[in-house]
Amino acid sequence: MPPYFTPDLFRFLTRLKRNNNRDWFLAHKEEYEACAHQPALRFITDFAGPLYDITPHLASDPRTSRGSLFRIYRDTRFSHDKRPYKTHVAMRFSHRGKDVHSPGFYLHLEPGGCFAASGLWHPEPPTLLKVRNAIVERCDEWRKIRKLLNWDDASRLSRPPRGFPCDHEFVDDLKLRDLGTSVEFTDAQVCSPKFMATFATACRKMSPLAAFLSSALGLPF
Repeated sequence: MPPYFTPDLFRFLTRLKRNNNRDWFLAHKEEYEACAHQPALRFITDFAGPLYDITPHLASDPRTSRGSLFRIYRDTRFSHDKRPYKTHVAMRFSHRGKDVHSPGFYLHLEPGGCFAASGLWHPEPPTLLKVRNAIVERCDEWRKIRKLLNWDDASRLSRPPRGFPCDHEFVDDLKLRDLGTSVEFTDAQVCSPKFMATFATACRKMSPLAAFLSSALGLPF
């Protein structure tokens, strides 16, 4: 089976980073469609089967709007950075009917920075409280799952959150404001015909954390 992605994807994204403006993008729109947009939609379509084998409760949605594929266009309304385009391709596989911040799987394709991830990034306080309560109430389960945590850039509180003991076994985890795990890929892996299987294996590896966080939020997994 031919690969979904080729080195053309990374060459395009590298050039887009150097020419992040509307005129250049429109002049190369067909290239974007051929090496990024359409391959990503095919990947999402075909990932539905492997994803169902991991969990039937996450969606692999190939719709071009409000589906699994993130838009290439940046939201610059409230940002000082007015560059109009993202310089990566990203996909999310979330709980059906839930937003991108539900604890599903994420795929990020960027030259020299490809990875899969699962977890909660900057969740709302009520969401984070549910997760912290689950950690305290299900210590035996969390003791095994916490080994997956590897987000070096996760933000954390300087002190234990209010209402939680300072001497708890997992006090450092309770301080976390972001909880997640990731698996890195080389550009060559992404361009391999085996990448679908590689990504599915990464999702299975991350799935215990996704399952724990989903359960903490009352979501099936």
